[in-house]
Amino acid sequence: MATFSNQLPCLFVSNHNDCSYIILQILGWGFRTASAEARDLESAGNEARFHSVHMHVSQVSSVAPVTIDNDHRKPFKGGWNAAVFVIFVEMAERFAFYGLAGNLITYLTNILGEPVATAAKNVNTWVGVSAIFPLLGAFVADSFLGRFKTILASSLIYFLGLVLLSLSVSVVPMHSRKAVFFTALYVLAIGEGGHMPCVQTFAADQFDENNPQERAAKSSFFNWWYLSIVTGASVAIVVVIYLQDNVSWAAGFGVLAGTLALALVVFLIGIKRYRKQRPTGSPFTTMAQVLVAAAKKWRVNETLGGRGICYDDDRVSGSNTNCQTRSHNLARTEQLRFLDKAMIIDNKDALRKTKDPWRLCSLNQVEKVKLVLRLIPIWLACLMFSAVIAQMHTFFTKQGTTMSRSIGPDFQVPPAALQSLVGLTILIVVPVYDRVFIPIARKVTGHPRGITMLQRIGTGLFVSILNMFVAGLVETARVNTASKHGLLDTPKAIVPMSVWWLVPQYVLTGIGDAFTVVGLQELFYDQMPEEMRSIGAAAYISVVGIGSFVNTAIISVVQAITSKHGHAWLGNNLNRSNLNYFYWVLAGLSGVNLCVYMWITKSFVYKKVENNDQPISTGGYSEEKV
Repeated sequence: MATFSNQLPCLFVSNHNDCSYIILQILGWGFRTASAEARDLESAGNEARFHSVHMHVSQVSSVAPVTIDNDHRKPFKGGWNAAVFVIFVEMAERFAFYGLAGNLITYLTNILGEPVATAAKNVNTWVGVSAIFPLLGAFVADSFLGRFKTILASSLIYFLGLVLLSLSVSVVPMHSRKAVFFTALYVLAIGEGGHMPCVQTFAADQFDENNPQERAAKSSFFNWWYLSIVTGASVAIVVVIYLQDNVSWAAGFGVLAGTLALALVVFLIGIKRYRKQRPTGSPFTTMAQVLVAAAKKWRVNETLGGRGICYDDDRVSGSNTNCQTRSHNLARTEQLRFLDKAMIIDNKDALRKTKDPWRLCSLNQVEKVKLVLRLIPIWLACLMFSAVIAQMHTFFTKQGTTMSRSIGPDFQVPPAALQSLVGLTILIVVPVYDRVFIPIARKVTGHPRGITMLQRIGTGLFVSILNMFVAGLVETARVNTASKHGLLDTPKAIVPMSVWWLVPQYVLTGIGDAFTVVGLQELFYDQMPEEMRSIGAAAYISVVGIGSFVNTAIISVVQAITSKHGHAWLGNNLNRSNLNYFYWVLAGLSGVNLCVYMWITKSFVYKKVENNDQPISTGGYSEEKV
C-alpha cells in the first residue's frame, strides 16, 4: 500500500527520478532512490526474485506461457506511468470499503436494532466473506479472464453493490430495508473478490523485472501501495463517517458510490499505458500433477530404480538428455522430499517418447509446489493477528460510543473516526521504517532488508499482544469510572472518561499493521510462483477473512462458556460486561500463536533462483534459513 500524490507530471516520468522518488522529495521524506534500491537488490542474494518474464512450461500442461502485452514502447507502457492509475483505483476502493466497514456496527445496532454481539458477528462474517472471495477471483483471473478484465468486471459489480446500498437506506421501505441492505453487502463482497487479488498484482506487473531501475521501483512499490490504501481508508473514516453520523446514511453511502465511479473512469483513462499479462491457465493443474506423480512413485528411490532427475520443463523426445538439461530457475531444496519423487525418471518414463505430466514433472514444477506448501503454515499462524485487528471495527468502536467525545461546546467526535488514527500511525511508521530502521538494522544484521520478511511479520504479531493487553487495561479503567459515577446500569449514558484514552490501542493496531500486513504482502508476492501471484495476493487477503471468522468463533465460545455462569462477558450493556477479560483472552491466545509462529519460521526456506549456467549437481541443495 503506498501513499499517492496527485502530481500530474508524475504520469509521464520514466527516468531515474521516478514518480515515487519525486513525490517523496516533495514531501521531504527522502526515501531511497531507485539506484540505491538497485544496489540493494544486487546484494540480496538469498532472497532474489525471478528475473525471467517468459517461463518454460511443460508442453502437455494446461498452463500456457505467460506473455506480457508490451510493444516495447518503454516510456509509454508500464512503470510508474501506468501504476499511478492503478494506485488511484485502489485508494478509491479502500475509501469505499472503509467508509462502509468503519461504521457498519453503528448502523447495525443503532438503525437496524441488532444486539452488540450479533452485530459484531455480522460485521466479522461480512469482512470474512469479502476476504475469502478473492481466492475465487484470483483463480478466474489467472485461469480465464486475466487481471485487467477481472478488475474491470469486479469493479462494476462493486459499484452496483454501492448503488444498491445507497438505495437500501433511502428509498427502500422499512420492512424490506434489512434484506436489501444485507443483499447489497454481499454483492459488494463478490465485487471485492475479483478486485482485491488482481489490482495489486496488476500494478506490480507494470514494473519489468529485467530492467534494473524498474526492478528497484517494484521493491519500493509495496510501501507506496500500502500508504495509498491507508490514505484512502483514513480519509473515508474522517469524511464519510462524519456524513453518516451528522448528515444521513444515504449521503455517506452515495459518496462511496460516486468515488468508485470516478475510480472506474480513471482506470479506463490509463488503459493504453498498461502492460497486460494473458491468463496462464489453472495453476492448480500443475500442483495436482506433482502430487499425483509423487504418489505414483512413492516406492521409487532416486538411487535405486531411478534413472536421474528431470530438470527441463520441455522434453521433446524419449531420450533423457533433454530432460536432464539444466534450464530451470529454482534451486533444489531439501524440504518436502517426498515431492521429489515426482521428478525421478524411472523405467516407464525412460521408455516413453513423450513425457506423461501425471507421472513425471520437472524440478521447477516440484519446487513451485514446495513454495506454495511452505506458505501455508505462515498463513495459518497469522489468523490470530487478524482476529485481533477485527476488534477495531467492532468493540473498539462500541467502547468509543460510551465515552466523552466532545471537542468544544458543539462538536462530537464520531467514535468510528478514531480508526483514522490507525492510518495516521501507518503513514508515520512506514516512512520511518524505510528511512531510519532499515539502514540501522542493515548495519547490524547485514541483511539488505534490515530484517527478513518473516521477522517483520513476527514483530507485528508481538505488537498485537501488547495491543490487546493495553486495550484490556483501558476498558478496566472505563468500567471503574462508570462504577464511580453510578452508571453501570445506564448503558446509553456517557461515561466521564475521554475517548482519547483509546488512542494507544488504535496506535498499536497501526504499528502492528505496518509490520505484519506489509510483510505478508511482500512475502506472498515474492515467494509465490510467478503464474500464481494473483492467488498469492488472494491468500494474503484471505488471512483477514478467515481471521474474522476466527474472531467470530472466539466470541461464540466465550459467550457460550460465560453465559453458563449467568453473566455473559459480551452483553448489550458494556458497563456490565467483561470486555476487558475478552481482550486479555485474545492477548493470551496471541501469545501462544506467536510461539507457534516462531517455531514454524525456524524451518522456513526462502525461494532460491539458480544460475542456469551452473553445472548439474543432483546432490546439492540450496537453502536459506530465516
